[in-house]
Amino acid sequence: SVVEHIHFLRETPARLIGRKAIARVVSDIAAMGGQPHHALITLIVRRATEVRFVDEIYEGLREIATPLGINIVGGETSRGDTTVISVSMVGTVTASRWASRSGGKVGDALLVTGRLGGSIKGKHLSFEPRLKEAQWLVKKFPIHAMMDLSDGLSKDLPRLAAASGVEFTLDEAALPCSPGCTLDQAWSDGEDYELLFAVSPKTTERLQREWSETFP
Repeated sequence: SVVEHIHFLRETPARLIGRKAIARVVSDIAAMGGQPHHALITLIVRRATEVRFVDEIYEGLREIATPLGINIVGGETSRGDTTVISVSMVGTVTASRWASRSGGKVGDALLVTGRLGGSIKGKHLSFEPRLKEAQWLVKKFPIHAMMDLSDGLSKDLPRLAAASGVEFTLDEAALPCSPGCTLDQAWSDGEDYELLFAVSPKTTERLQREWSETFP
């Protein structure tokens, strides 16, 4: 769910609200190496909401859904005291390429698909779900564990480690910071929606080389 005053402000353009609502769920499916297919949208709005606001929310939803072949197959609309959008989505994944949070191994290297921190400046509304990148990763490399960074590295990395039954060591100087962000912001800011994944250190050099060639 995305909820007014928590995930967006009342003055946020409706198209960006809808876009974020569905992009967050695509990011979850990407984190498992999957392909999204169908979505149900539950929309709660105030009584005085203009129809144009609802239309623009659906424009934002389709902005992500249409290029990815996601069908919006239904849902429900209701009235409430604030604006809330809840997206339920189903998808598929090739069994041999499925990535979970629980497969991390002692000695693994940890990588992320992009720079961290500063999402409040607008990235949390405009990010591109790392679907292509995730499918490329699970096709080309043995990904031991993977998740998306929705709550920030400081919360999500311990979750990945706990699910895998291992501990982690962080080299703060190696954190890829967004322009203008501090190490602390890269560590603790949420809503980056990059992918965090664990791989054997034997594969990192080739992975990073091929990544740079494929996603320059």
